[in-house]
Formats: sequence, C-alpha cells, structure tokens
Amino acid sequence: MSRYDASIIEPKWQKAWDEAGTFEARRDTSKPKYYVLEMFPYPSGRIHIGHVRNYTMGDVVARYKMATGHNVLHPMGFDAFGMPAENAAMASGGHPKTWTYDNIDTMVAQMKPLGFGLDWSRMFATCDPDYYGQQQAMFIDMLEKGLVYRKNAVVNWDPVDMTVLANEQVIDGKGWRSGAEVERRELTQWFFKISDFSEELLEAIDTLKDWPEKVRLMQANWIGKSRGLRFSFEPAGKGEPIEVFTTRPDTLLGAAFVGISPDHPIARKLEAENPDIAKFVAECRKGGTTAEAIETAEKLGMDTGLRMKHPLDENWELPVWIANFILMDYGTGAIFGSAAHDQRDLDFARKYGLPVIDTFFDLNDPKPVENEAFLPPKTEKVKWVNHFAGLDVATGEEAIEATIRFAEEQGWGKGVTQYRLRDWGLSRQRYWGCPIPIVHCDTCGAVPEKKENLPVRLPDDVNFDTPGNPLDRHLTWRHTECPSCGGPAQRETDTMDTFVDSSWYFARFTNPHADTPTVAEDVAYWMNVDQYIGGIEHAILHLLYSRFFARAMHITGHLPEKCKEPFNALFTQGMVTHAIFKTTSADGRPVYHYPEEVELRDGKGFLKAGGAEVEIVPSAKMSKSKNNVVDPVNIVEQYGADTARWFVMSDSPPERDVEWTAAGAEAAAKHLARVWRLADEIADLQGDGSGDDDLLRDMHKTIDAVTKGIDGFLFNTSIARLYAFTNTLTKSTAGAAAKQQAAKVMAQLMSPMTPHLAEEIWARLGGEGLVANAPWPVADPAMLVENTVTLPVQVNGKRRDEITVPKDMAKDEIEKLALATDGAIRALDGKAPKKVIVVPGRIVNVVA
Repeated sequence: MSRYDASIIEPKWQKAWDEAGTFEARRDTSKPKYYVLEMFPYPSGRIHIGHVRNYTMGDVVARYKMATGHNVLHPMGFDAFGMPAENAAMASGGHPKTWTYDNIDTMVAQMKPLGFGLDWSRMFATCDPDYYGQQQAMFIDMLEKGLVYRKNAVVNWDPVDMTVLANEQVIDGKGWRSGAEVERRELTQWFFKISDFSEELLEAIDTLKDWPEKVRLMQANWIGKSRGLRFSFEPAGKGEPIEVFTTRPDTLLGAAFVGISPDHPIARKLEAENPDIAKFVAECRKGGTTAEAIETAEKLGMDTGLRMKHPLDENWELPVWIANFILMDYGTGAIFGSAAHDQRDLDFARKYGLPVIDTFFDLNDPKPVENEAFLPPKTEKVKWVNHFAGLDVATGEEAIEATIRFAEEQGWGKGVTQYRLRDWGLSRQRYWGCPIPIVHCDTCGAVPEKKENLPVRLPDDVNFDTPGNPLDRHLTWRHTECPSCGGPAQRETDTMDTFVDSSWYFARFTNPHADTPTVAEDVAYWMNVDQYIGGIEHAILHLLYSRFFARAMHITGHLPEKCKEPFNALFTQGMVTHAIFKTTSADGRPVYHYPEEVELRDGKGFLKAGGAEVEIVPSAKMSKSKNNVVDPVNIVEQYGADTARWFVMSDSPPERDVEWTAAGAEAAAKHLARVWRLADEIADLQGDGSGDDDLLRDMHKTIDAVTKGIDGFLFNTSIARLYAFTNTLTKSTAGAAAKQQAAKVMAQLMSPMTPHLAEEIWARLGGEGLVANAPWPVADPAMLVENTVTLPVQVNGKRRDEITVPKDMAKDEIEKLALATDGAIRALDGKAPKKVIVVPGRIVNVVA
C-alpha cells in the first residue's frame, strides 16, 4: 500500500494544472460564465491562515462552478498603495516600491503551494503604472462629466509630519506616529460627487437580494436618509441669520440654545475679532474630525454673545454658542439644542447652566427630565406640552409632519429630505499613492494632464528624511508644462485615497493588460462579479465606494448599465482565531510568542526553548502584533495544503469564526490519510460483493448533500457528509465496481476542498484527464427516495429496539416484526402485550 506524501503529490498536480492552463480564463460564449472574487489583499508581508480560509472559500466555489460547466474567472491581485509602505520606508530607510514588491513576491510564494485555482496571468498590483495610469484616465473622464470637483475642506493636520491624517490615525488628539497635537486645518481637496447618488444608492440596496441583511442595513444607515425641517433663526439685534436643519422639529419649543461649529462662517468671523473666541476655536480644532471622534470628546462650548429670535416667538431670544461637537460637514454646521430630548444637548446644558424644557412626556410616567434625556421611538405616542400645531397625544412621526406643515404654512421653514452621506474626499498628502493627474497653471488654473502623457508616474528618486510629502520637494517632477498653454506649471502633489484603487479593480480583472481602463467585450461578458467574498469590516466604505464607482464608470463609458451594481452576491466570512501565548519580560512588558515556539502539554503551554510556562489567552483574533498567526507555509510543510484547506472549511459555518488548533489540523491530516488508504485499497479490489444498491444509494445522497452545501455556502455541512460517506465506504460490503465508482465520486466531491488528494485518487482509480476538468456528479432523484423507514420500538414508553421496514408495509406485519425484536422480547419477559400501536412512519408502541 502506498503512502500519501503531500510534499511530492501536491507540487506534481500544481504543475499539471499550470501546464494544462486549467484556470486561465478566456471568453467563451458557448458556456455560462461565472466570476468569483475574493477581496484582494494588502501586501503587508506574509499571509496567515485567516487569508487561507478566505481564498479557499472562493476556490471551492470556483472549482465547483468549473465542474458544473461554467467558464470561470477567478483572479488575484494586490491592493498595494498606502501608508504602511511609507512608514516602513521611514523606519528602515528603504523605498516603498521595494518594500511593496518584495512583499508581493513573498505572498505569492506562500499562496501558490496552497493550490488555489487562480488565473495568475491576470495578476496585478494597484501600484503598477499600467493600473494607476488607467485610473488617472478615468479621473480625467469623471472630471469632464462633473463627477469630480475641488473645494476647501477641514482635515486632520499633523504639524510635525506635515501631512493629513485619516481619523483612525488620530489617537487622543495626537498624530499616531509623531505624537504631535493634531490640528483641524482647512486645505483645498479633490472630491468625488458621491452625494449626488445618495437616493439611487439607497434605493438599489433593495435589489441586492444575495447580500447579507446586516451589510445592507449598514449601507442604508451610512447613507442616512432623513426627513426634517430647514429654517433660519433671525438675529435679535446685530448679526446674520443662522440656518439649521433638524430631524426633530417637533422639539422646537424645547430649544435652549443655538449651536454653531467652530468652522462655521460666523465663528470664523468672530474668531478674527475676539482673541478669546480665537483661543477657544483653536482648542476645538484639536482632535479628530469624524462624528464618532467628536462624540466621545469632552463637550466644550463658548457663548458668543449673539442672540437669535425663536421662530415661534420673536420675544424669545436664544443664545448662540460655539460647540466642539458640531461638525461643519454635517447639515448646515448649526443646530438648536433641545436639552430635554437629546442626551448630548442635555449634558451640554447642565454643564453650562442652560434651560432644560420638556416638550412631551411619557404617557405612563409624566415626570420632567433630570439627568437622562427622554427620546422614545418616533412611533411611540407621548403627551405633548402646548404643541403649536395643536397636538395632544401623538407619536413623534405625527408631530414631525405636523410641525413641518405648520412651518411651511407660516412661511418660516421648509420640509426637506437630507442624507448623511457626504462627498468623498480623495486627496492624500503622501507619496505612495496614485498621482492625481492635474497640473496647476497660473494662467489656466487646474488643468487635467493630456491622456497621451499618462501614466503620470511616481518618481523613484525620493527619500523620507524630511517630514511631509516628498512630491512637494521633488522639483524635477513637480515642475512641468501646462497641458493647455504650454507655460510653466506645477503638478498636483496630492495622491489619491487608496479606496479609489480598490473601487474598480474588479472591472480591471476582465482585461488587466488593456491600454484602456476596460474593454467593452470583456466587461460585457465577465461582469458582474457573481460571488464576492470578504470581511465584514469592508461592509460600508469599500462596497459603497465600489457601487458609486461602477455608476461613474457607466457614465464615463467604461462599464455597461447592467454593471451599476457590480457584485451580484456577497458573502462575509468569519475570522480564524488562535490562542495567544504570552510571557512577561523582566521590566514587566508582555512578550508574545509564535505558536511554533510553544509546546502544549496537559492543557498548559511551555516554550520549546527554555521550558518556561506561557500564559494562554484562548481564541483571539489573529494579529501580527500578538504573534498568534499561523503561517500556512509551516502547515504545508508539516501536513500539506489540503489539510489546511480541509480544516478551515470543516470546523464551523463559514460566516462564523473558527479557531485554529494544532490538534484540529492533525485530526484533519489523519482523516485525509485515511481517505487515501481507503481509495488505494479500493483501486486494487476485484470481484463481486453484496450491498451495491445500499452503497450507490448513499453515494447519490452524498452527491445531493455536498452539492446543496456548496451552493448554500455551508461548506462545513458538505464536509460533514463526506466524513459520513467515508465511513459508509469503509464498512460497505459492495463489490469492486460499486466501490470504485463510489470512490471516484468521492474524489470529485472532495476536489473543491482538497484538490491535490482528489487528483491523486482520481488518477489511481483510472479517472480520465484531470478531476479539475471532470463534470460534477449529478444525483439520481430516484436514488434519493427512501423506500424503507426505521421505526423505534417502545415498550411501556421506553425505547427497546428498532426495525427497518418497507414504507408501504401493512400495520399487522410491522406489529409482528416489532414483537419479534430481541428488545421487545426481553422487555415483555414472556407476557402477552395488552396493546400494540403502530404510528406509520413514526414509531411502534407496545403496552405490556
């Protein structure tokens, strides 16, 4: 009997697939196409077993679809621009380009031994000039169509590193790398007009039937459609009107103050006139600019001395406060504070001694607000206090609509629909990104580069010795000629947000080497992506930006209309977790150890070097900072790629987390070795046996179950059925021909999960060609029909035995068989039964 040696077998079949071009995708209108895509990785250094799970899911689907007669596109690329490469260059003195491409080489070298059925001929990185040059061409097209514009915007500015920071890079008000106090600075930025598509993007969510409901809800909440009232507070004395938008105009009689953003035009005007206000707004501009960052910061305010008339009573004056929690980018940059019915406003009012005025009460407990604001769901009825529209008991929804009608009838306000979604700021003050193809000319203004001059390549001769964007100080690159008048000009030194790079890569894969962004025939054939797979962490921005980009590409002629929603189905997979192994250094700092450095004995962990016991933190998310990552190279070397693939698919439903353990991997390896031994033995069998029908019936049931499992993304149930079928085949007394047929089918069914082992079994059993190209087995419906039924036999309410009988057997015959079972005979102990009750298809009850 031969032994299955993965180190020999797996490279052999990978070479066979490569030589046959098995996974190279070509347009073929004679077949239905299927495009499966996993969210492409960032080349951070090495992949871990979590990546393996993600890509194995896609590979299972791709191989299955190939077997069911589809023409499959299954590509791979790298999301390669971004700050990590620049940070690595700053730390090591190297170059982001070198760091990035070295990491890509490493990751490809890790991925290929795993046997993924990928079309490697289509691989690209977003930092390839061929890719970002086409992105620049689309930027110019979108600019011409009015989808891109330039305006001033408030950003996080690190005064030491002299760069804009993403909100995630601002920690406790300081730059994450420099530690400097972050400033909110107004800079000229480029924007995509995604807000113009708010309603369309929102309505189209209902068409995404094969997306997880939680992702659709997250998208809808991010777009944030709301109906409310827009009106202006008129000044009481000097000053200018202040326009506000509110979704709760029903609480207007509870107004305690008018609040404006530190970046509101009125605040900026006061800042120039009043040193105290200037000092206050400077303090407000420290920290993050997102709603989340500002919401968690201490609420700060300053009375400007200005007063506004209440729209319902011109003798009622409201103070105007500058407040740090009001964002200029949301609404109008101004609010009215209704402290009794908004916790933020209540905290602010209590802090600064402002009034708290109840406008409605709980019907069951009508007490004034004290330390907790009262804001029930809009659908709940409440008792209103002197509501100006004449309401007594009504829901918030009813009150909002009544207030809007009243304001419109009186002529001081207008009901409007507003969206939370804001335009997408794409400018980044960094080197390692796609250059924005714009030239600034004193005569012509901002002018797009000529398409024949694309790509605008990043210069390689840069360094990071000086803080800030190296492009700003690269004179030979920055200084150029105006594409319009030919005069002296300067290139735009901002680069694009890396979300731009990942917002259209799915379309580029349809023809990644074309000299245009897309080729009409290829996108018409391959798009849409039939199955998209990735993490829930990308549920909002990446997917939303991709949906916008698909629409923008349609408007600019790069995608057909059918691609406006580019992903037909979406699956968000769970994580792979692993225990953390930790010791403590002499100075009290935690020291984290890789799994391969630890030996487990009796539930405890010990370092292989030195024997010190480690603290075990169970089932934590894999993190390079905690060293609890499992390198697939080590698993392939120890057990083989198929073991890794089988384990990550088998342990839990794919949308849930799975914990990687050495014991689990070893058990998977043992099972696959058992499958090989069984197939090897069956290949040499000769002669007849008994039970052919039983084995073939179970084979067809297995085909049905595995097929349904893969179709439904229930890979673990498919694998569970294959475990059971292995046991059936092991115990079967069927003849050689039936067993060999069943073993070949088992190889086909295992092929998506364990392609190398399946190829070896297929070849050993005389299968024709590659199992990767073999048609998927189809279950015979007649073999799925159960002709027999197993009935439990109970005596006086206790189960004593069971019988298997034909489904149509008469009751009196079933009764005879039940009474003849050993269990019934022992329980009756020679006594005659008082009654026998046969429930067809269910049970036999014997009453003694």
